Amino acid sequence: MFKIALTAGHYRHTAGKRCPISLDPNETREWVLNDRIADKVEKLLSAYEGYSLIRTDDTAGEKAVEVSDRTKAANSFGADVYISIHHNAGIMGGTGGGIVAYVYNKTTNPVTLEWQKELYDALIKHTGLKGNRATPLAKANLQECRETVMPAVLLELGFMDSATDVPIILTDDYATKCANAIVEVIVAKGGLAKKVIETPVADTKLYRVQVGAFSNRQNAEKLVAELKAKGFEAIIKAEPK
Repeated sequence: MFKIALTAGHYRHTAGKRCPISLDPNETREWVLNDRIADKVEKLLSAYEGYSLIRTDDTAGEKAVEVSDRTKAANSFGADVYISIHHNAGIMGGTGGGIVAYVYNKTTNPVTLEWQKELYDALIKHTGLKGNRATPLAKANLQECRETVMPAVLLELGFMDSATDVPIILTDDYATKCANAIVEVIVAKGGLAKKVIETPVADTKLYRVQVGAFSNRQNAEKLVAELKAKGFEAIIKAEPK
């Protein structure tokens, strides 16, 4: 059984984590963007078998779950991979941006580095949001990546303050593409198989349903007339007593 720990970064009310009003009149919060993708990942994975999954965030977004609690939950679960979904900031209303995939800056684990590269490559293939980051395969001393004992990748899926990225990352189509990319990698690396849905075999036998039996022909003819009026075929067949 392949075990997945998935988390949507922050929570609904994290201060400052939102798109600026100059680029998004709704000032969409980062958690909303993160959670939408995480939910889509869960839904897409439901078509597969051979895995179990936990969300280490509050899926309602109302409770701030500390990063230490998220990593502890993933470690206790015995996850094979930890994927944290975020959106970036730092463009200050300018252009550029793009997707960045982070791992712990001291990691030398080749499996972790494989997850990082394959997730990034799949996300670029599906979304095209390459941007202009000098180091899109990045390393940093991030708590989520540092305190997890399994391969962990933190994904920054575009910049919330980039005039280039915001119109893209706000769309449901972009979220779907990100989810498809993440699931594509999980399925391949986790060895997941599509659920088999059995198609019922068509019944070619002919069945006749008897509606009633009457000793009085007049009553039988009355029922036949009623059935025909309702669009059913009906006949009278006399049986020997």
